[in-house]
Amino acid sequence: MTVLVAGVGNMFLRDDGFGPEVARRLASEGDLPPGVDVADYGIRGMHLAYDLLAGVDVLVLVDAVPPERGTEHNEAPGSLRVLRIRSEDLDAGATLDPHGMDPAAVLGKLRSLGGEAPVTYVVGCVPADVTDGIGLTPPVSAAIPAAMAAVVDLLSQYTSKQT
Repeated sequence: MTVLVAGVGNMFLRDDGFGPEVARRLASEGDLPPGVDVADYGIRGMHLAYDLLAGVDVLVLVDAVPPERGTEHNEAPGSLRVLRIRSEDLDAGATLDPHGMDPAAVLGKLRSLGGEAPVTYVVGCVPADVTDGIGLTPPVSAAIPAAMAAVVDLLSQYTSKQT
């Protein structure tokens, strides 16, 4: 089984760099099972789409996500959400922005290129600040260990450690 953990986001827009930072930390500190690749894709959506064409069974995207709205969802910056992306929700006609990363557009583009979307999850963090600047805000930075644990938990459903 091939598993890819992809950090996505723009490190030059403060908390939008959450995904790449989690990917970096997972690659260096994470206790990951064999067969798991971790990569920082930043805003290179087309690169991710072509890598997925090579065949990935499970994809875990780590990204900043907008807060949910509504009375029961008052998500503070640093709140985490784990979402399952269903292939029927993807738009094969979605266009990729060469200066941005929209995971749904990447998976839609994959389908238009003849590939099939793998089992896909998003481990998302609500940002506090996505203005120009480098470095995560304190609440988003504090969410990194929990995001790493959420990724490892997802991976445990699809892989087993070999000792």
